[in-house]
Amino acid sequence: MNLIELVRRFKRGIFIALSLVAVENIAWIIEPTLFGNVIDAMIEIGAGAASATAVMPLLFWITAFMTNSAVGALRRSVDQKIYLNMFTEIATTVSRIAVEHGLNVSKTAARAQLSREYITFFQYRMPEILEQIIAIGGALIGLAFFDHRIALACSAVILPLVLVNRIYNKKVVSLQATLHDSFEETFEVFSTTDPEKVHSYYAELARPQQKIANWGAASFGLMRAVLLVIFLVVLYIAIDLDNFSTGSIYSIVAYLWTFVSSSEYLPELLESWTSLKDISRRLKTERI
Repeated sequence: MNLIELVRRFKRGIFIALSLVAVENIAWIIEPTLFGNVIDAMIEIGAGAASATAVMPLLFWITAFMTNSAVGALRRSVDQKIYLNMFTEIATTVSRIAVEHGLNVSKTAARAQLSREYITFFQYRMPEILEQIIAIGGALIGLAFFDHRIALACSAVILPLVLVNRIYNKKVVSLQATLHDSFEETFEVFSTTDPEKVHSYYAELARPQQKIANWGAASFGLMRAVLLVIFLVVLYIAIDLDNFSTGSIYSIVAYLWTFVSSSEYLPELLESWTSLKDISRRLKTERI
């Protein structure tokens, strides 16, 4: 069992869920530009410009906002139905194949529970990845419309992201394997009915988890440092080199903040990905 097999098996439900994510976030990413236009229109009206009107800018912004809100509400209901059904089928398959392969009860139960990380990945992580792609790509496109130098400055984050990804994967994948090895022994530990063994078990379990958290913290800190430099460069270009309107400044800052927030979230997504790779290795003989 692996991600490709699961995508093929549940492709219709996954497609529906991700399509809703795409529509929701595309509507969201164009809002800063539309709201910036509303701000400029209101300023022109306040200045007494004869031809100034805020009707169309306001209508466009309200349409984008309502689209984002309505599709977002629908997605949160549809997702639950799709992924609960998916987990039921996956857990049943894991249990059936584990019995056929003669695995003990502890490992069978642990692997059924670990298989839930597939659902977590599809229901939360995959939409988050798509959201971040749309956010980062949309922010870069939006910024490029204002000044290509701003988009180029933000693109400088790509190299540090690649380096962080490689280092993080190398260090964390073995820690995830150790963690999952321990998970498969949970039932046996509790079957001893010895509180001391349970205490020792969870104390040992905490060590790889803390190391993973430390690497995540290091990745987060490094990305924040890089993003701070980029943020200052972009603000210099936007404020000192260009004569932007108030609405344009708002849009640029909104896109920049979206870009920063999405980029700094990537280390957490990497942790989920490395965990899933190890689970796929464990379940590779279990075919759906």
